[in-house]
Amino acid sequence: MTMDDDIKAACVDLTDILAGMRRGVAFTGAGISTECGIPDFRSPGGLWTRNRPIDFEAFLTSREMRNEAWRRRFAMEVAFGGATPGRGHRALARLLEEGRLAGIVTQNIDGLHQASGVPGDRLVELHGNSTYATCLDCGERYELGWVRERFEARAQTAPDCLDCGGPIKTATISFGQPMPGEVMTRAGELTAACDVFLAIGSSLVVWPAAGFPVQAKRNGARLVIINREPTEFDDMADLVIHADIGDVFEAATTP
Repeated sequence: MTMDDDIKAACVDLTDILAGMRRGVAFTGAGISTECGIPDFRSPGGLWTRNRPIDFEAFLTSREMRNEAWRRRFAMEVAFGGATPGRGHRALARLLEEGRLAGIVTQNIDGLHQASGVPGDRLVELHGNSTYATCLDCGERYELGWVRERFEARAQTAPDCLDCGGPIKTATISFGQPMPGEVMTRAGELTAACDVFLAIGSSLVVWPAAGFPVQAKRNGARLVIINREPTEFDDMADLVIHADIGDVFEAATTP
């Protein structure tokens, strides 16, 4: 790990902030998972530059689009299914266990926070979770192995719900799909009560989620942004670190 003097000094400042934090909130984006082998969807060469996202309405109305959505999901499983939590995930899990973090709000759908030991009741998944599926009509849960078995047995045709016949989709929020109100409420409550808001690995361009750091700052919390690239909110932050997330947390949390 090589860091210039400015980043080393910023990591010392981060260590002090984390030491004094009592009800922090971590807000994580794709950048925390890139060292785990999961690419940022929006960056050059990312998944969305090769595959146009499938709109929610198209998924609902087109069997062909449902078939394509599941084909992509199982292709991703081959490429990224073996991903394990990175240094950033593990550092946040430790801070949560120590009582310094009140919770984690994530834009990610990869399940790596849970894999790092974060309990479900301390995690808010804004965009859902791609590691299991649900029926869009009745809410019945389906495991991916079940879906894949039937998808492949029927010549890559998406299966329907056994209970009601509704469409089965990964438990994620797609373009055009309404954000669950209870999820946004939980994230807002954590943000309103926090003393430190850690924005980690997010470009902070997707609304309404990008409003959480603004809300935290207005409520008097200290705002820390850790991201490889600049964000629109860097000027309002108390501390900004443009460096590898794993390296930063390793430097800031290692005795």
